[in-house]
Amino acid sequence: MADVPTLSITLLGAGQEVGRSCCVLQYRGRTIVCDAGVHPAYSGIASLPFVDELDWSTVDVLLITHFHLDHAASLTYITEKTNFRDGKGKVYMTHPTKALHKFMMQDFVRMGSSTSDALFSPLDLSMSLSSIIPVSVHQVITPCPGVSFTPYHAGHVLGACMFLIDIAGLKILYTGDYSREEDRHLVKAEVPPTRPDVLIVESTYGVQTLEGREEKELRFTNLVHSIIRRGGHVLLPTFALGRAQELLLILDEYWKKHPDLHNVPIYYASSLARKSMAVYQTYIHTMNSNVRSRFAKRDNPFVFKHISNLPHTRGWERKIAEGPPCVVLASPGFMTVGPSRELLELWAPDSRNGLIITGYSIEGTMAREIQSEPDEIVSMKGATIPRKISVDEISFSAHVDYSQNSEFIEMVKAQHIVLVHGEQTAMGRLRAAMQDRYKSRDEDVKIHTPRNLETLELTFRGERVAKAIGALAAKPPQAGDVLSGLLVAKDYSYTLLDPRDLRDFAGLSTCVVTQRQRLVLGVGWDLVRWHLEGMFGSVDEGFDKDGVPTIRVMGAVDVKQTQEHELVLEWDSSASNDMIADSTLALITGIDKSPASVKMTTQPHAHAHAHAPPHRHPHADADAGVPTAAVTRIQRLAMFLEAHFGEVELHMPEEPAEPEQGEASHEPSLLVRLDEADALVNLVSLTVVSTSDALKRRVEAVLDMAVTTVSSLSAAFTSGVPLSSEEAGPAAEGAHKDKTSASPVLPDAPDAPDAHPEGSGPVAGEDVGMAGETTPTAEKAEEHEPDAQDAQDGEQPRDEGADEGEGEAEGEAGDEESDSGWDLQVHD
Repeated sequence: MADVPTLSITLLGAGQEVGRSCCVLQYRGRTIVCDAGVHPAYSGIASLPFVDELDWSTVDVLLITHFHLDHAASLTYITEKTNFRDGKGKVYMTHPTKALHKFMMQDFVRMGSSTSDALFSPLDLSMSLSSIIPVSVHQVITPCPGVSFTPYHAGHVLGACMFLIDIAGLKILYTGDYSREEDRHLVKAEVPPTRPDVLIVESTYGVQTLEGREEKELRFTNLVHSIIRRGGHVLLPTFALGRAQELLLILDEYWKKHPDLHNVPIYYASSLARKSMAVYQTYIHTMNSNVRSRFAKRDNPFVFKHISNLPHTRGWERKIAEGPPCVVLASPGFMTVGPSRELLELWAPDSRNGLIITGYSIEGTMAREIQSEPDEIVSMKGATIPRKISVDEISFSAHVDYSQNSEFIEMVKAQHIVLVHGEQTAMGRLRAAMQDRYKSRDEDVKIHTPRNLETLELTFRGERVAKAIGALAAKPPQAGDVLSGLLVAKDYSYTLLDPRDLRDFAGLSTCVVTQRQRLVLGVGWDLVRWHLEGMFGSVDEGFDKDGVPTIRVMGAVDVKQTQEHELVLEWDSSASNDMIADSTLALITGIDKSPASVKMTTQPHAHAHAHAPPHRHPHADADAGVPTAAVTRIQRLAMFLEAHFGEVELHMPEEPAEPEQGEASHEPSLLVRLDEADALVNLVSLTVVSTSDALKRRVEAVLDMAVTTVSSLSAAFTSGVPLSSEEAGPAAEGAHKDKTSASPVLPDAPDAPDAHPEGSGPVAGEDVGMAGETTPTAEKAEEHEPDAQDAQDGEQPRDEGADEGEGEAEGEAGDEESDSGWDLQVHD
């Protein structure tokens, strides 16, 4: 198929790096953007994705997977500082994500307002929040024609989701950050039931394997307890929302089991966390069964008994540092600025204190640098501070490790895998490991690791799949079956259905367009028939329901003699019928110029009048009732076979008076001899019998060509139904209204020749009428319910009874028709 669509994937961020996630998908004229974050290691404009590389007014949909800053913080800048609002783009995220995104961004704006490189104002944030459309997990959303998406649980943090995106039938799964391990309050990431064509997946930990949740929690609580025992303070740098709530649940449960720790306070140094706790309590139903069951017993797990929020009064950091041992969860997790950085600088010189890194650390941040345990660190003011505080890393980041990620990738079974959100080294190792796994199983799966601004183009076969519904789906087809129906295309999806189901399933109706061409011709009716027989082999002659003499050509086109020198061509429009009508029209308009016409109508007397041709056209079919017709056909076939195989014998066996039971019927045949092999051609069934397979195949091939050659057009093709040859007789004018009349009735007959609707005018693109008198006009539409064949072919006439009812309705309409030109009759 010529249509070869290409999917373009461009990373404006998170390409071979962790941070400022922003993935642009472009396919069939649609543009989808997934995530819009900032890079935590940079500030101001430098932290943004490469937003200048995209015309944001062309974006149709912007999807945010979760509320973390590296996935959502640049959303306000994009909606308020670019030309995003010049287009028709929409922003979507889940309900919990929108609620928590508001608090996160308010804190982000407050932190950035004190610097000179603030990205946007609180007013910009308010405007941006108002344009966000919240959605629910598993809800199918169609933001624009040809595009739909479905969110699925991704674990990671409250409200996080992965998006299964469908663009014109191409399915793309964008995971964002996800976790396949169920923790104390979140469900694990789902595997969508639909296999995508492309998987865009995070590669944060590369090929690193993390310890299990139970072992990790045990090591974490033992480490916290040991630091407390030695009289130190425990610093847990974490983001205000997300993993912090998981750590609070772990610590609160551990304190509950250890009474000796009840006098050791646990502080949560974040006003943002206090405000957002109401959101966690609101969306209990989105969490796992552990939290839901406790909540059902009126035990709210987020009402902590041993944890208190720490008010940010002046000098609170020093008071905590000089006080007794305690545990403090402080933001941000990367310790670039804020309470976590201030506490680190105060506690770093004391070896009794302990720092536990609980999340993933991005390159270029203090959290990553201190893991190498340097002897000194540099304060935010540039001073050098000795580091004696112990440093440990226990990751609760809720990202997948290698075993979980590789298992998920193989379960999804996508043909193309695009790795994002990972540092270059980790991403390269993951790619190599996955390629080895696929190669060992001889599977052809493409794995891509694009850099920022590097456009990845994936080409897919232009094959289209149609879904059969309604009556066509009632019986499953077998191999070799031919399905026939209407193919309905909408928003790049295709549906095959029975024409009778069109109104019920597609909300559409069918129609038949009847075309008419009127022309003036100065030759006789018999001469017209003579030429038509010469071209098409045979024609049906009779009368229509109004008693008008009519010749039907190939069962599709009616040639009517409405007046002495006026003909009207009428047919139901379709590709094949239009072709037959064109050839018929061309033939008729050339009759008066044909030398054959002059020869056939020339007589040896002086007076002038139209004479009927004295004999049939030499190319016309022989009448079926004439005894010589069959003989002529046999002679032509025999001549064709003799030209290929030499002499051919005609066998005409006599029928016995009383054939014995089980005896084969005696039928005429032609005997073909070639070398020592014989082939017998049955002239009734046109089958070939021979002891030689090679000769049989050759004779069958020649016979097929012979039948095609000697058969006329009317014998080889019939679009509609034949016309009865009986004449209406003297009572033709009234007999056509009687259902029992023997007069032929033509379907969809026109009204009186001078009827047409008011205001009818030329139809654009049609030919001008013949003989300088015809002009295109449109005729009044008539409604009818088409049967299955009508809707399928657009060319089959209706039965006799239906025609009568239609004829009466047309007579009542009383519309007037122009004298000449095209008439379009539409049946709804």
